[in-house]
Amino acid sequence: MYDVKQFVPAEWSSPPLEGRLVHKDGLGMVCMGRGAVNQKGPENSFLSALFAFKAAGRKLPVNLVLVAEGEEEIGSPHFHEVIANPKVMAKLRKCAGVFMPEAGQDRDGSVQVTLGAKGIIELELVSSGEKWGRGPAKDVHSSLEAQLDSPTWHLVQALNTLVESDGHTPAVEALFEKLKPLTTAQQRMIRDFAAKNSESTEMESLGVKHWVRDKNWVDSLLLLESRPTINIEGLVAGYTGPGGKTVLPHRAVAKIDMRLVLDMTAADTLAKLKAHLAKHGFADIEVNMSGGYDPTQTDPNSKLVQTELATYRRLGVEPLLWPRSAGSWPGYVFTNAPLSLAAGHLGLGYGTGAHAPDEYYVIESNNPKVQGLDGAIASFVEFLYALG
Repeated sequence: MYDVKQFVPAEWSSPPLEGRLVHKDGLGMVCMGRGAVNQKGPENSFLSALFAFKAAGRKLPVNLVLVAEGEEEIGSPHFHEVIANPKVMAKLRKCAGVFMPEAGQDRDGSVQVTLGAKGIIELELVSSGEKWGRGPAKDVHSSLEAQLDSPTWHLVQALNTLVESDGHTPAVEALFEKLKPLTTAQQRMIRDFAAKNSESTEMESLGVKHWVRDKNWVDSLLLLESRPTINIEGLVAGYTGPGGKTVLPHRAVAKIDMRLVLDMTAADTLAKLKAHLAKHGFADIEVNMSGGYDPTQTDPNSKLVQTELATYRRLGVEPLLWPRSAGSWPGYVFTNAPLSLAAGHLGLGYGTGAHAPDEYYVIESNNPKVQGLDGAIASFVEFLYALG
């Protein structure tokens, strides 16, 4: 993937499109800009590894099929078409697996090898006077709220039905019926991770003081890995500029993402959401899905994963296995039938701030345990030789 999320320049300490080199205390020199770590930095490092082979006059130890996508950040609405091309499918069928470059180290230098990822649906819920048949068909003076229905409150009430009274747990009917619980081995991976990683460091990096419902460190990680979610990305209605503007909006929009765990599908989840809204009296709410895809899972005993583990160990880092990324990528195209390939991520290096201001990727590291650009490139070279 080479596309990026939107940005607000005023929120950044460095221009988001310039990719400036910036000194970060405790880290060294970083490249700061939108897409620096997600995903341009790691991809540049991998491509640099390929150029290194060419410059050295060395033949690659493996054959590669390169697939690039520019719609991942909007839910990959067309990525499934990649395997509809007979020429591409023929090449992919010869592959042992699929991997995506990443900056796989944490700030302390540790690494995890993830065995899958949650799926996702991105959508808009739209409440309007026109579609509802109640409230105004255009913005009107707020004094009329006494005699007119409000599409905005209508949307708020619809949103309130999507979660339980705790404001967190999904309440969409039958959403959990196909959920596959974590295995004993996956729970053990999580507990091993919790024992070896600092809860306080993670809280500090996220800027939080409590986990949801005051769960402890281990239980919060179990929830992270096992639960589907319904998140409000944004909520917009009426006037949001400086000062007030006494208006009763005719339209309100909520931007939603839903994360899916194994055995849930994007199509089934969307159908359940629409049925839920209709059952609770909100059939008029427009549900506009912009993109999404199913979860992925890869066998830890696959050649790809075992090669990733061996590569990290050869580079002096002992990796931890991790059940799945709580984030999402459209790996289902490769891991589901008809290809059923192993899929994963690999790469030394560190960066953070994906989708947020001041995103960066480490170029020259002050920490001997964390690799900069040269070390990241070398890790891909090592991986390609290990695959061969």
